[in-house]
Amino acid sequence: MNDDIILLDPSPERAPVQRSRRARPASIEGLRFGLLDINKARGDVLLTRIEELLKARGHRVNRYKKPRFSILAPTELKQQIVSECDIVVEALAD
Repeated sequence: MNDDIILLDPSPERAPVQRSRRARPASIEGLRFGLLDINKARGDVLLTRIEELLKARGHRVNRYKKPRFSILAPTELKQQIVSECDIVVEALAD
């Protein structure tokens, strides 16, 4: 039996960009949260509950939604999220 594991990347990139992980913040106090709905069924239900919990704790929350789940988020949307948020939660559901 072959113990090698091959991971396949389903993204359309011809040459994947190597990115290092960002360090976790020491605290989430004062940080801006972005909630990204990828437009799958019931993802908004999950994000609504997360938004309620974050706002109850005094956090600022912005909501975003992809036009449809089967495509990558448009560049303009990603740029907006990066400029307006420190932490992003992306919801997948069905």
